[in-house]
Amino acid sequence: MACATKRRWRAARRPSSRTSRTTCIPSTGTSSSELERLSNLVGKPSENHPLHNSGLLSLDPVQDKTPLYSQLLQAYKWSNKLQYHAGLASGLLNQQSLKRSANQMGVSAKRRPKAQPTTLVLPPQYVDDVISRIDRMFPEMSIHLSRPNGTSAMLLVTLGKVLKVIVVMRSLFIDRTIVKGYNESVYTEDGKLDIWSKSNYQVFQKVTDHATTALLHYQLPQMPDVVVRSFMTWLRSYIKLFQAPCQRCGKFLQDGLPPTWRDFRTLEAFHDTCRQ
Repeated sequence: MACATKRRWRAARRPSSRTSRTTCIPSTGTSSSELERLSNLVGKPSENHPLHNSGLLSLDPVQDKTPLYSQLLQAYKWSNKLQYHAGLASGLLNQQSLKRSANQMGVSAKRRPKAQPTTLVLPPQYVDDVISRIDRMFPEMSIHLSRPNGTSAMLLVTLGKVLKVIVVMRSLFIDRTIVKGYNESVYTEDGKLDIWSKSNYQVFQKVTDHATTALLHYQLPQMPDVVVRSFMTWLRSYIKLFQAPCQRCGKFLQDGLPPTWRDFRTLEAFHDTCRQ
């Protein structure tokens, strides 16, 4: 009897499972509604990224530290602009295409004009006479002519006790020049003129660059002797390489170098930066 009473007392205190389920249903419904509301606030990500899958980099929360997306987007815009301008250039070039074929021009191959030679083939004796006259024009300059490779002449020009210049010629046209110091060796181990090694001093490397520019300036294919004489006159102006001040700043040295530039017309001395 006592046991039955005790069981009834425990059953009365135990909550009903139906009551518990009834209480949880409103709570679950509230959470579901809140989740749906928050999900609606999140915008739907675009499916068409300008950079395809790389567009997902825009979702990186540390954009200021890893700006990959902005950089890729800028590169994409630049590539599109480059492609657009390349298309315009291609259209313009196609409108003005060169007709290199004789058949396209309607000209018979037999009537095609012969190509004119770009250089004059002069006899070696004439070249020797021109160099000899130039040598007599400038007492401070000695010119030694040699032909180690056949008819092409090579000149070793010694300008006082300042510098030496190796001049490689093709007929009476100057191909290249290499300027070195007066005390530097201009020969290889086998006794030939070294036309490949540059000077060990920066000042003469600068003069070599300026001499190359001078060759491009003095161009007169129909009168090569005038070109050689003009170049040698310009080269002779370096007799006072370490004595003439800059005509613009008035200084002898700038960055440890003397005025290495010589004006092609007036032959005045300038530092490389002062001639601008």
